[in-house]
Amino acid sequence: MDAVQFNQLIKSVKLGKLVGNARYLHISAFHEIPSELKDFIILIANALKIPASDWNIIKLHTQQFRLSYLNYPQFYEDPYPALHNSITVDLDNKTQKVANYTATENTPILHRKELFISNDDEYYAEFVSITEEGEAAGLYENSRIIGFKKSWERVIHQHGYELVDGRLFRLSSVINAATPDNKIDRHKTAIQRQSLSSPMKALAKHNYLNGEYTVFDYGCGLGDDLKELEAHGIDAAGWDPTHRPEVDRFPCDLVNIGFVINVIEDREERIEAVHLAFELTQKLLVVSAMIAGEAHIQKFTPYKDGVITSLNTFQKYFSQSELQGFIENTLDENAIAVGPGIFFVFKDKLEEQLFLADRQKRHHNWKQITTRPTSSKEKFELVYVAHKALFKEFWNTCLILGRIPANDEFSDAEKIKELVGSHHKTFTLLDSLFG
Repeated sequence: MDAVQFNQLIKSVKLGKLVGNARYLHISAFHEIPSELKDFIILIANALKIPASDWNIIKLHTQQFRLSYLNYPQFYEDPYPALHNSITVDLDNKTQKVANYTATENTPILHRKELFISNDDEYYAEFVSITEEGEAAGLYENSRIIGFKKSWERVIHQHGYELVDGRLFRLSSVINAATPDNKIDRHKTAIQRQSLSSPMKALAKHNYLNGEYTVFDYGCGLGDDLKELEAHGIDAAGWDPTHRPEVDRFPCDLVNIGFVINVIEDREERIEAVHLAFELTQKLLVVSAMIAGEAHIQKFTPYKDGVITSLNTFQKYFSQSELQGFIENTLDENAIAVGPGIFFVFKDKLEEQLFLADRQKRHHNWKQITTRPTSSKEKFELVYVAHKALFKEFWNTCLILGRIPANDEFSDAEKIKELVGSHHKTFTLLDSLFG
């Protein structure tokens, strides 16, 4: 096969994740690509003695006669799997380049795994739900800085979540001991956020945070949503059993009970919490909870109607339909899905009809006002993305010299000084990224 035929075959492939000038595809989806291309990929692997166990993702370069065999050993198990090793084969120059990432903590990772596989794969629906979970949390808003493990974890933390067994948690209930018979410690760990929570974003999207409505956050944690709403001039208040137990609970137009019911291990208390939140509601109640498929739930130790996670925390996962049924059976009201694990329940039926009539028209872009202090490393990552070539040249100079270069040993020293401040500071920040 020559480069022209190779390029034509790749253009015919519509499956896979397209990133820049390359298309990525999991080996399980090879039955959906041209047989000539599949046979060629296997032929090259065999000719170079690349074991089948050393790769499961193929990177098809669309502008070059080149293949990359990538190994993500936890592709199916880890929602955001890490790259262990890669072998890039330059078919024009008959060379290959091997890279191993197992010794580094900040490895490249994958997102949107459903794009790598066929839609008839048994894991397709689960992968879609993982992606929807991240989108609802706002994690994909800046795709340029989420390609590496540490950056991804930092983005998750900034948005007010923690990663537990690969899934996003906003709150968790800590269990005192590993045995399910012990009493649950009901202290909640509230997470700090850099943006509105996904239920509040749903309200903003449908123009309910325009200042016309009062808002009560039932289970508000540290109150980051409240600070942001108040910064926009919205009349907002909140109560939390741990962080704001002294605050009175009073009726408001909009009430949000966000990711609260999934951390209550007692079903009757869960039902009571939804009833209490609905009693405070004058127009609209927002109910949200963690969503996961059966395949994910089966990984954990069962406890009551939920599970114990690897962090010894209780979590009640719902399916989308189960959550809707729980809300409707509890309140005897219609629950309208507005996102994965997010439902609107209207007490004001006229407001409900207006919402349904105008649902396709209501789109409001929320502009974040409040923020938490950004670390120098986080700021540098943004500068690095904008001036990647400059910093790569500086890093390579450090590697060649075996030390930090003096000002007269690097041609763009003034630019480095302008962007960061000094060679030493630049090296320290780059070292934290590359190791």
